Amino acid sequence: MLDFFFYNEISPKEKLGPTGRTIEASIKKRINAVIAIMRDMEKTQTKPTVAMIESLFQTEEPKKKPLILEKKTLEEKPKVRFQEKQNHTN
Repeated sequence: MLDFFFYNEISPKEKLGPTGRTIEASIKKRINAVIAIMRDMEKTQTKPTVAMIESLFQTEEPKKKPLILEKKTLEEKPKVRFQEKQNHTN
């Protein structure tokens, strides 16, 4: 065992660096921090901006007003098909 340390020129008292578990834990912490930053950006910047842009481009259909036409007279006389013959005496 001592030959291993001697040939690789390392000391048994030195740390060999981060292990796989510690690297994985630090990467997970960084990823969680990035996710938290992205969620915060989405809540404070992206969603309100999208809502404002959508409201700008949203168009309401104008209310349909009836066209102004000639007003029909309410007192239209119905057409009479048959009339009595009047006697004219001269």
